[in-house]
Amino acid sequence: MAWIEIVIDVARDHAEAFSDALMEAGALSVSVEDADFGTDAEQPLFGEPGMEPPEAAWERSRVVALTEAEADHAAIVSDAMQTAGMHGAQPPVFTLRQVADQDWVRLTQSQFEPIHVGKNIWVVPSWHQAPDPNALILELDPGLAFGTGSHPTTRLCMEWLEAHAPANRSVLDYGCGSGILAMVAEKLGAREVAGVDIDPQAIISARDNALRNRCDIAYFLPEDFEGRSHPYDVVVANILSGPLKLMAPMLSQLVAPGGSLVLSGVLARQAEEVAAAYAPYAQLGVWAERDGWVALSGQRR
Repeated sequence: MAWIEIVIDVARDHAEAFSDALMEAGALSVSVEDADFGTDAEQPLFGEPGMEPPEAAWERSRVVALTEAEADHAAIVSDAMQTAGMHGAQPPVFTLRQVADQDWVRLTQSQFEPIHVGKNIWVVPSWHQAPDPNALILELDPGLAFGTGSHPTTRLCMEWLEAHAPANRSVLDYGCGSGILAMVAEKLGAREVAGVDIDPQAIISARDNALRNRCDIAYFLPEDFEGRSHPYDVVVANILSGPLKLMAPMLSQLVAPGGSLVLSGVLARQAEEVAAAYAPYAQLGVWAERDGWVALSGQRR
């Protein structure tokens, strides 16, 4: 089947409402881009992982709507303007762009190659062969839960676990996402591994990933974990600096005396304030930095 993209430049104030209205008018999908991308006027939007930028639009936003080739494109744009409340606005000039029919599954898969982490860890999508069959291999497909090994914070935690192999130790992955850190710990010889996440979808994903990788790991929502929690030899939390600071008393209590605490999801400029929040319980320092992100680690007092 052939597809057509409707490409329209709109002002920042109209981008979100107009995008929603295009979907209501019959578009199959809609994306918003910087109309000045690649020029000196380009405006980058910044946000921490798991958090959207405060405003996902640009001064000159380019809205791209995917439609079927036979759709009435002028009618879609007109209907969307009415729905978005742009009655008095000048009708936007739009262009049409043909999208070649492709094997979209194969195209999507081609964007995800095996990822080499640390010295001997490979994260391999199910449609690839492991580059080194003797390495520590995690079969993991991109999904809804955070954690594929591509983000610097995930890599930092994986590298810490590899450098401090938790053989015969208990490990807790708090904020487990896809469960990748818990699986690394289990494959490095941990005797007991658990994961906790507030997102039910993450728990489903983590359990599926553990089963696929033949890992014996218990995953919990926080309310299910409270009655089963106990101190762990290693606690890893790859979340964000704000929640990490608020959770300092709780997370610290989950670390056995003398046990290790590893935190990431922290920008280098946030390291001191996060460490200060944990100072009553552990002396944390920057273990490593990657692309502006850090991993903090230390032992519980």
